[in-house]
Amino acid sequence: MAAIATVPNYTPSVWVRLCHAIPRLSLTMQMRDSVFTPDSWEYQQTLLVLSSFSAIALVLSLLVILCFLIHYCCCHRGESGRDAEEEEEDDDASGGHGYSGKKGRGICCVTWVSVAAVTLCCVAIGVGFYGNSEANDGMYQLTSSLLTANYTLASIDLLVSDTISGLQRSVSGPLTSMEDVFGGHKPALVPTRSCRRLSERVVSLLSNLTLGRGLIPIADGFYRTNGSESIVGALTPAPPSVAPTLSPSANSIPAPFSPGWAANTLMVNEDYRWLSYVLLLLVDLVVCFFILLGLAKQSRWLLILMTVLAWLSLFMSWGSLGLETPTVVALSDFCFDPNTFVLNSTHFNSGTSPEVLDYYLTCSRKMSSPFQQILTQSQRALSSIHSHLSSLERDALPRFPKAERSLREVQQILNTTEGNFHQLVALLNCRGLNKDYVDSLKGLCYDGMEGLLYLSLYSFLSALAFTAILCSLPGAWRSFHSDSDDYEDSDSESEDPFTSHQARRQTATGSQRGALPPFYSYQGAAWTPPFSSAPPLPTLPAC
Repeated sequence: MAAIATVPNYTPSVWVRLCHAIPRLSLTMQMRDSVFTPDSWEYQQTLLVLSSFSAIALVLSLLVILCFLIHYCCCHRGESGRDAEEEEEDDDASGGHGYSGKKGRGICCVTWVSVAAVTLCCVAIGVGFYGNSEANDGMYQLTSSLLTANYTLASIDLLVSDTISGLQRSVSGPLTSMEDVFGGHKPALVPTRSCRRLSERVVSLLSNLTLGRGLIPIADGFYRTNGSESIVGALTPAPPSVAPTLSPSANSIPAPFSPGWAANTLMVNEDYRWLSYVLLLLVDLVVCFFILLGLAKQSRWLLILMTVLAWLSLFMSWGSLGLETPTVVALSDFCFDPNTFVLNSTHFNSGTSPEVLDYYLTCSRKMSSPFQQILTQSQRALSSIHSHLSSLERDALPRFPKAERSLREVQQILNTTEGNFHQLVALLNCRGLNKDYVDSLKGLCYDGMEGLLYLSLYSFLSALAFTAILCSLPGAWRSFHSDSDDYEDSDSESEDPFTSHQARRQTATGSQRGALPPFYSYQGAAWTPPFSSAPPLPTLPAC
């Protein structure tokens, strides 16, 4: 907690603390610490163990589905005869609707279980869309902060390089010409050589100040690093809202720790991640919609197709959960103590001084800038150069008018150098880079963490929903009429569309009482021949 307290305006969230407190087990079932060390094999083992829980849950889901399939395929074969015998009794009890008997209650139960599972899947899809949006917002804030920090570091290096090149140009050009003009005039030659000596001193001091050493131009406005000593990497003096476009080249490969390169890499990977989750969510939504449509229309072929897609969605849901669980835990470990990892990894990759990194990461008022002494000495040297040039303009210029042009060039270079130096002092202050660092932590550890948690919840709920769907769909198939039965029913109804279901039941009941000669007719409660001595009176229709 000591390292966390030094980060201003940032505290780990409740979710970060809870996920960081999850026990860690290695492959040998031994407890491990939760320090974020991604390069360690022991730490990677703990993440593999966490990811294996999703595989175990997938196996359990498959076993549950297999048990239900065995129940529907095997156990219900012996009940088919009893169902045929009880179907008539169920129809009599239901008054012709067929939904009040034992079989009807089973059909309703299976249908409502399928509808409830589809509803749960739709809720999970909504949670997934929200989590995907939150994760995207967090990554956008992270990349924006990295690009802003990259722009600041690039500006620092460009200001330093411009200042050094200007002072070197003044030493090799105008100051040398002034020494030639003054010749053996010692009162004018001494301050001129002092200006040369002080300029070389400032160049030496500023050469040790740059955060990104050895920027070499590779194109108009683009630079690459010389070796692996730079913290900046491939830089471009573009606004932070515009991502730098770098052409892939062997000479422009950035250093391992480069804000610009990291931002570009994260943006590309985030685009693919966001699109993948959107496609997964849309597939789940389509499957749920067509399952409901198949249940409503009692279409077997549609449910068979959706069952195949439901199997695919089940595997993808548990698989995504297996990726999200270790990612959430690893991110919580980083967000719990970010300074420790940043200090260690950056010092290892770039060789940057830990004091410099600690100054920018903590930005404490009690800490003094590690560049304070260099800046102070450079400022004093520039002031001394300005004083010597003023004395030369006042004393030597009236006697040596040929030196006026060279003196004006040196003064112009000195004014430009002082302007660059003031901007450099402002950029080297820790507040700007520390704000970018804190903003990147908030985007990654607040929005990004919350989005990953919602995506994990989506994967878990959708996996449960598809498990329930695959368990209930076989029962729904049994309640559907076959296509041949539907065809025969449609033919009989087309002959007499006004024949009611009750009339068909009476006809079937009459056929069961025994076959009679065709010249007998059924009237009332007795069978009478058609040519009786007393034909019945015609009955009037009831009012």
